[in-house]
Formats: sequence, C-alpha cells, structure tokens
Amino acid sequence: METSGSPQDARPDAPLAERMRPVRPEDLTGQKIWEVGAPLRELVAADRFHALLFWGPPGTGKTSLAQVIGKSSGRKVEALSAVLHGVKDIRRVIEESQDRQAQGAKASLMFMDEIHRLSKSQQDVLLPALESGSVKFIGATTENPSFEVNRAILSRTLVFRFERLTDEALIEILRRAIAADPTEPVVDDEVLAALARSADGDARRSLNLLDAALAVTAPGKPLTRAALASVAGSLNLQYDKQGDLHYDVISAFIKSIRASQPDAAIYYLARMLESGEDPIFVARRLVIAASEDIGNANPTALLVAQAAMQAAHLVGMPEARIPLAQATTYLAASPKSNRAYLAIDKALEDVRATGSLEVPMFLRNAPTQLMKEVGFGEGYVYAHDDPAAAAKLIYLPPELKNAVYYEPSEAGTEQVLKKHLASLSAPRSGRSPPGSDPARPRS
Repeated sequence: METSGSPQDARPDAPLAERMRPVRPEDLTGQKIWEVGAPLRELVAADRFHALLFWGPPGTGKTSLAQVIGKSSGRKVEALSAVLHGVKDIRRVIEESQDRQAQGAKASLMFMDEIHRLSKSQQDVLLPALESGSVKFIGATTENPSFEVNRAILSRTLVFRFERLTDEALIEILRRAIAADPTEPVVDDEVLAALARSADGDARRSLNLLDAALAVTAPGKPLTRAALASVAGSLNLQYDKQGDLHYDVISAFIKSIRASQPDAAIYYLARMLESGEDPIFVARRLVIAASEDIGNANPTALLVAQAAMQAAHLVGMPEARIPLAQATTYLAASPKSNRAYLAIDKALEDVRATGSLEVPMFLRNAPTQLMKEVGFGEGYVYAHDDPAAAAKLIYLPPELKNAVYYEPSEAGTEQVLKKHLASLSAPRSGRSPPGSDPARPRS
C-alpha cells in the first residue's frame, strides 16, 4: 500500500502521491503480505529472495514496496519500466550487475514496472540472469501473470498478490498526508470517508484527489464535499473489459443468478453497466444462463433472456439497463436445473468416444422403393398413433441402448416432464429391440 514517507524525498512540485511514497519498511501498511512476520517481509529482511513478482490493481503499493525493498537492501537499484525500456536496457543492467559481483559487491536489484508490456521474447532476455542470480529482480504488473508473463519467468519467481485497499486503509494514508502538509488543511471525517470511497481502492487516486481538492479550497478553510465533488466527478470504478476484473465480475454475476441471489446479481449487473461494459455482452450471458442454469425448470426464462437481448440491442444504453435488470432478476428468482446442460455434455462425450454409430434401420427414411426393400423404416411406429408401442422401441444406436442422458429434476416445470417420462410404458434404458409392431412409416 502506498502510504506516507518523507515528503522531501520527491520534488516539491511532484504529485502528492509521489511525494508521499513510503521510505522505510514500517511506513508501508495495509497489505497483509507485508505485515510483520509475513513470509515476504521475512525474505526481504534476510535478503534471501531472488526474484519476486508483484501482481495487483493500480495504486495498491507495488512500486512503493519495490522502492522500499531497494532502499533497505543495500544494493544498487535499477528501476526500469516496460513502457520506456527494452532489451538493450535489460542487458545493460545485467552486465553491470555481473561486473559488480566480479568485484565482490552485491548483485544489483532490477525493478521492472509494467512487466506485462514486455513481449514474450523480451521477457526471455531475463531468464539467464534469473537462473544464475546475476541480478535480484522484482517485477510489477496489473495483469494476471498466468496469461501475461512467460511460464519460464513464473517458474523462477515468487508471485505475491496485492489486494485493492480498503476505505479504512485509504483514510489512514490521507491522514498521514494531511499531517505532513505544512499548510495544516482542515478535513473532517465525513469528507475523508468520501475521498476514500471516490478513490475506489487506489491510494494514488486518493492522494491526487486530496491534492486537487485542497487546490480549489481557500487557505485556512475546511475542505468540503462540494470541493471534492468538483474534482472527483463520478466514481472511478476499477474495471477492464479485457482484464481480470472483467472476468471476476461477470463470474460473480452468473454465479449469483445460479444461486438464486437476485440482489447480488443486480449489484454485479450495475457494476458492469456503470463501468461501461457492452450491454449485449451481458445479454448474451443471460441467454446462456437461461439454458445452462434454469433450463426446463422454467423454459420461459430463455424467452425472457432473448427478449432482453433484443431490447438491449434496439434501445441501447442507458435504457437497456431496464430489460437487462428485468431478465437478471427473473432468472435469479427462477427455479434452477442444469439437467439439459449435463445431458448434452454427456451425449457429446459418447459421440466423441464412439464416432459415427449406425442409426437404427427403423428410424431411417425410405423415400425410394429400393430403400424400403433393404429395410429402411421397417418397424417404425408413428408415436401419435400408438404412443405405448413407440415408447418400447430403442431409438439410440445398439451400442448405446442403455444410455440415459437427460434426467429431469424435481424443480419447477421439469418435475412435470419427469412424471411424464416415468408414465411411459417402457423404461428409458434396457428396452427391447424393434419388433413387428404395426407401423405407418412417416418422417
């Protein structure tokens, strides 16, 4: 977490967030991974780490912690950014560190910010140095390293996850910044809480908002919510339509619908829409959920979801929020069954395992005399004429005659389907092969 250090460590005209970066290990609080006795802190204190990777949202202290570690390590620190530096700079740092080791000094500490912006081939340049220990290394990324960092790099680093900061932690940061301000600004608890909420877990944003709000406040006057509102605008929600939060929020949305939690589902819908998510993307997920999680327990759910998708496409935002909310709450409140979803997956598994099995002869159409003569359609029973006789036939290929894919649940409408299937005169598996029942071949 970024918290107060020594304001004079940075230029007086630097942003407040930069001036208030921590200096000592004890200045940095708010992340459990850096609490006293935590493994990361013990590794750093003993100088026993080789390569670390810090992963988390913006403004949670990744760069600040790397700087603190660098200052306390007694090593030469080389700070690079993947936005500004490339292979040439990486090789220079490694070679200089090797020269230092050859002279009996400690290896340099290389800090690579935004490591996910390096291409995979650029990341590969680090491998020999990480393998041999030619440099100590700390990388920082806001993106999921599982997808953005080479597997070879990951195997040589310890990954530590930074969490978004709580409002309480942000208020602590703000109090320290206010205490360090020589103008002694007056900020009450209510405004501090509003500042923290506006920052949405980002310490950098909280300090920059404080700085901007104080700039529009007359000296000696208390900071007001109106002054804050004039610089904060709307809540800056953390959301990346291609990143982890995108997948985390849509996952929470679907799982809330599945668990019949309409309040949670509508909350995550609001999160997505307020953050600029494509309403059609949300609508498509509702259509999928209507079949995957509700299915035949309430077949109307699919119609509602389809109608919501069409309405969202026709009217667009902001009005699209209304049919999406209707569909979300309807699906969340509906009885649930995933039996149709399980049925198709079971059937696909058998298809992939058994290939193109022969379709039973009695099920094949016989549009020509020759096809009739060789047995196409023989033994078929038109189910509307004789439901009981039709139910006795085995419609699956003989190799799968005992397979049961769809097993209706007791939920909602599906219990009616279950009772109907149970009422048939023949069981659904182990049925007798086609006989010579009277038949009227129809397709």
